[in-house]
Amino acid sequence: MALSLSLILLLGLTFNKIFEKMKLPGLLGMLILGIAIGPYGLDIISKDILRISSDLRKIALVVILLRAGLGIKRETLNKIGVPALKMSCIPGLCEGFAIMFAASFLLGIPKLEAGMLGFIIAAVSPAVIVPKMLDFINRRKGHEKGIPTLILAGASIDDVFAITLFSTFLGMYGGENVNIAVKIFEIPLSILLGMLLGAVIGIVMVYMFKKYHIRDTKKTLILLGVAIIMTALEDSLKDIVPIASLLGVMTVGFVLLEKDSIVAHRLSEKFNNIWVFAELVLFVLVGAQVNIHVALDSGFVGLIVILIGLTARSIGVFISVAGTSFNFKEKLFCVIAYVPKATVQAAIGAVPLVAGVKSGEIILAIAVMAIMITAPLGDLGVKLAGEKWLIADADN
Repeated sequence: MALSLSLILLLGLTFNKIFEKMKLPGLLGMLILGIAIGPYGLDIISKDILRISSDLRKIALVVILLRAGLGIKRETLNKIGVPALKMSCIPGLCEGFAIMFAASFLLGIPKLEAGMLGFIIAAVSPAVIVPKMLDFINRRKGHEKGIPTLILAGASIDDVFAITLFSTFLGMYGGENVNIAVKIFEIPLSILLGMLLGAVIGIVMVYMFKKYHIRDTKKTLILLGVAIIMTALEDSLKDIVPIASLLGVMTVGFVLLEKDSIVAHRLSEKFNNIWVFAELVLFVLVGAQVNIHVALDSGFVGLIVILIGLTARSIGVFISVAGTSFNFKEKLFCVIAYVPKATVQAAIGAVPLVAGVKSGEIILAIAVMAIMITAPLGDLGVKLAGEKWLIADADN
């Protein structure tokens, strides 16, 4: 396992640099590397590291969401409040249901199975989006209108809707007595409980860091450890009470920034350094989960289904930002920022197949194709559009 990790780090850095030199997203290089050395390619990654792949990817996601929370200011959140709420649900719902009906018609699969596919694909990827938005926030691009923060806030809740609705369709397929009204109620409940848990832990962290003299490095490790426990708590309690733990992780960072901005800024720098490592592990291991042969099997129809979903999502984004002060290019930037898929699709794309769903193979194939198409294109699109269309503050 140690040798595999060293290959991921050394080759990941190399591929990242090569692709950046070619003016392509470094993320694309890391995904391709993962596919090449993963079990569906050369198969040189240790089976041990693949067994803990989901945990490693979750830890990497926790790192980037802590960074996000430590960079979100209250005044910016107040500025983008209503549009952020719209962005958290309208685009994902539009995409999920559009794919459900398109897949049912084009692929001839039952509505329940098409619904699973729709809400696997509908989840936007924080792992792709958040680093770019944090970079724009640090450089104060789009800061005046709060555009990067809007994307951060909306994307973090978008996944809650997608995963909850996917679980609902899966439960209905399995013959479970699923109460749709209860499931819908669980979405805002999980969001509120996640934020409440994050706020409480954030306040405890602030108190502890002020009362006891702790080095910043140790504070960073404490914060990371507590955030990982929060995600484990969600898994343990999911059958009892729903908790959006990843949103709670962001809330911890937000509370720290509100209550002790000096410490928050120092910790943010520490997490920037950790992200260099976490990013490599995350995207190479996401690539390792991708079976390129399965993706190719979904063919042209699978591509059409994905494009229909993205079109519906884009309409949902335009609806969400209607009435804001954004100009057309800024609205179009929001559309592009909501394109990338990666982490959720890699994590749950194979769940229907494992659960014995008849269309499980085609669901996995289209989920894999969505990663391959949208992650690199979305990453590149956000980079180019953000540089050209987001205005930096005059004092930057």
